[in-house]
Amino acid sequence: MGAALPGLLRARRLSRRDVGGLALSDTLAPMSPERQEPQYTFSEEEVAAKSALARQFLETRSRLNAHVTAADNFLVKRYYNLDHNTYLEGGALPAKIKELMGLVVSAGLRCDDCISYHVIQAYRLGASRGEQEESLNVALVVGGSIVIPHLRRAYALLAELYPG
Repeated sequence: MGAALPGLLRARRLSRRDVGGLALSDTLAPMSPERQEPQYTFSEEEVAAKSALARQFLETRSRLNAHVTAADNFLVKRYYNLDHNTYLEGGALPAKIKELMGLVVSAGLRCDDCISYHVIQAYRLGASRGEQEESLNVALVVGGSIVIPHLRRAYALLAELYPG
């Protein structure tokens, strides 16, 4: 294999031609001014008061994020900013739909913290239990049976957020 593919195994620098004539800086346009924070139906405090699972998740996330913030890592801050801006209102998709998409991907990737985050955010944005369950159905079909343990934990959180 080494003799047949020597050029493919060596790292090389990408040129503008390799990325469609664009430099990375050309693709990093500022966010359009119409992007804004979504209008939440519920605050994090209201969610925490309604669900012990949500409260535990939110408290742990806040405590651990304090360590990340204290590290003052430039690249982590850039990523957090990118993540935050992705879910703002004002794009082609409403924030609620983006959160449900995040839930699908998170369940498919089997990230329990991510699943909890997106369930809570989608709830805060007014997603119905049916919308959340259908999103989890998509994740199950895409991810397969390995998603089931994570699905169980998601359903436990949904039961607390949507009683009855």
